[in-house]
Amino acid sequence: MRIAVTGSIATDHLMTFPGRFSDQLVADQLHTVSLSFLVDNLDVRRGGVGANICFGMGQLGTGPILVGAAGSDFDEYRAWLDRHGVDTASVRISEVLHTARFVCTTDADHNQIGSFYTGAMSEARQIELKSVADRIGGLDLVLIGADDPEAMLRHTEECRSRGIPFAADFSQQIARMSGDEIRILLDGATYLFSNEYEKGLIESKTGFTDEEILSRVGHRVTTLGSRGVRIERAGEPGIEVGCPEEDSKVDPTGVGDAFRAGFLSGLSWGVGLERAAQVGCMLATLVIETLGTQEYTLRRAHFMERFTKAYGDDAASEVRAHLS
Repeated sequence: MRIAVTGSIATDHLMTFPGRFSDQLVADQLHTVSLSFLVDNLDVRRGGVGANICFGMGQLGTGPILVGAAGSDFDEYRAWLDRHGVDTASVRISEVLHTARFVCTTDADHNQIGSFYTGAMSEARQIELKSVADRIGGLDLVLIGADDPEAMLRHTEECRSRGIPFAADFSQQIARMSGDEIRILLDGATYLFSNEYEKGLIESKTGFTDEEILSRVGHRVTTLGSRGVRIERAGEPGIEVGCPEEDSKVDPTGVGDAFRAGFLSGLSWGVGLERAAQVGCMLATLVIETLGTQEYTLRRAHFMERFTKAYGDDAASEVRAHLS
């Protein structure tokens, strides 16, 4: 399958302040705050949901096409993704804006002060999927992930008009979207991704019941945290897949992106929904054991050993051929 992933491309600049923000705040001067914190650590990480998902798919060897917008400072990040099996030729490079950036400082009590710079992400709305499809000889599926909201709407409408199957994945953008926008973005999706909280928020904002949403999408894929994932289809029994046992829980950031990467890779291999979900859960487990969204290494033998332990020999035999 030729799968394109649209979504944000960003870098995270994460700093640590050894003291407490609250000790620096003067109650009667909060209307005129002027503070600078001397930090001990700076951790620069590659991120953005589109790039995270593509990195995971690249690790699994499924050759994803990343569709998004970045700045002229994207060269090093592009080289990293290219080395890890991601097609970055459809990334739009802004002539005037930097790549989106999240800058955050965390204090000793784990309170955070952060800023998100949208930057070049705002130009994603100018990307036409037809040019992507023409370049690679067609598209079998487009995942529409969290991005510039206008871009998400444009990509969804273009998929409908051109008959390209698409997956709706609002994630971080669901908080700012209206019920009308969410209805547009999910209607006709082959897959609708969300976590449990987002599932309830989608229903609350749209006014749709669970059954009404299932009548509008092909598959509803809901991640359940440590309990795994549930896949629902109208008129069909649900599929539930649990998570492999974790060696450790280091950082949950990017776990949902990794699940999507594994699930989409499984679809690309044609191993079926249950197996695809198992691959997604295994990849997500590797990410939660690692600090950073793209810092894990997928070693095939290790992956299959843990996959076999979690899901059995029959499941492993279906997956192994695609990883060898």
